[in-house]
Amino acid sequence: MVKKSIIEEIFSKARFADEPNPYKIFYRDFERTKETTLDEFIKESNNLQIIPISRIEKIKKNHRILFEKNSKKIE
Repeated sequence: MVKKSIIEEIFSKARFADEPNPYKIFYRDFERTKETTLDEFIKESNNLQIIPISRIEKIKKNHRILFEKNSKKIE
């Protein structure tokens, strides 16, 4: 049995056990970060086929951060 990632767990809970509207997804789009709702992200990414899960930087529900990718900036 394959274990779900943290992001997959959040998506599953938001879509099937909770209201998806308060969830905000922040993802990399070339050199900038885009913000969208969970429903819009699923549509834009064609159910994670076009935009891979690895480009997700942060997931928030209301004002609470549920997931944030560790970013190491090289200076």
